[in-house]
Amino acid sequence: MPRDPLICAWILLIALCLGSTAIALAVGSGLGPVALTAAGAAILLLSWLKARLILNAYLGLAAAPFWRKGFEITLALYALLLLGLYVAPTI
Repeated sequence: MPRDPLICAWILLIALCLGSTAIALAVGSGLGPVALTAAGAAILLLSWLKARLILNAYLGLAAAPFWRKGFEITLALYALLLLGLYVAPTI
């Protein structure tokens, strides 16, 4: 891994995007409803991880623990809300 934190963050973002793409391609292969819901939840989880990585590395919140914690809590609550809205119709 490179020593530059921005390059490391970029590499991790590429890996997370590849993971999202792989899951999305797998969905097209005719999965059942439970597997589709799990795939959507996994893509949402990867999106949440990407958002945290962008906030910490590119916006510099890693150097501001108070603000980072506030953004992480807000982002986590928003992701949980989206997950609830996504899963609710399947219950």
